[in-house]
Amino acid sequence: MSAINYEVEYDNRGRVPEHPQIFARWEREAAAYRAAARGAELGLKYGPSPRQTIELFPAQSDSGKAPLAMFIHGGWWRSLEPAKFSQVAAGANAQGVTVAVAGYDLCPGVSIATIVDQMRAACLYLWRQRRQRVFVYGHSAGGHLAACMAATDWTALASDAPADLVPAAYAISGVFDLAPLTQISVNQDLKLDDKAAHDLSPIHWKVPAGRSLDAVVGAIESSEFLRQSLMISEAWRKAGATTRYEAVPGANHFTVVDPLSDPGSAMTARVVELARQVAGRPL
Repeated sequence: MSAINYEVEYDNRGRVPEHPQIFARWEREAAAYRAAARGAELGLKYGPSPRQTIELFPAQSDSGKAPLAMFIHGGWWRSLEPAKFSQVAAGANAQGVTVAVAGYDLCPGVSIATIVDQMRAACLYLWRQRRQRVFVYGHSAGGHLAACMAATDWTALASDAPADLVPAAYAISGVFDLAPLTQISVNQDLKLDDKAAHDLSPIHWKVPAGRSLDAVVGAIESSEFLRQSLMISEAWRKAGATTRYEAVPGANHFTVVDPLSDPGSAMTARVVELARQVAGRPL
């Protein structure tokens, strides 16, 4: 059996040569959605650095308190920003879910461990502002971070937050075992050694009782990305979590998130279902 070429397997931009056009489209769609969104709150500060911000897009129709979701963008923990992903709120907003799109500092300026802590701070900010549990979903690096939020012991971080502040996550094209990343060029910025890669891999974390995770991936992504999502869904299920695995037909690493902007897509329906389940938990 030949060795896995991790450099090729994890090179999503190389596998999708049209990615510059996709990124440009995202930017156009995001700008258009921000311009049209009613009641959006942009640039909310949850932490001291310039990138620790949240874009909050309220549900289009809200009879009472709308369910609350937080989306975390990707970019290998070292690129992109919330302003390129405003449109992912469109589908859920149209179905009665308020969406926060969270930003974070980037590697190599900070470590992945710091980014995990920042996303925890964003969740706690939303809790303290709105007194609602948070359903978290994310793409690529954001998929990893979403899983980390679902596996967090919130009582160890904040006495004022519920133990199940983030009881459910929807991780799109995430990496949950970071060990292979120590062997590829992107690690020049991530600066992972073997211990850090292990400690920051949610596949190795103890999952609190009652948590759920959807691990979703594009069906035409690399075998490693398919393996990563299938692996965490199986590992967490064995640990007692409720898990679901899905490979989206015809989707690559970037187009896999496009259905989030469509109120009628199956992906939006699942995200809305999970957000409503989270909102329905008694405080």
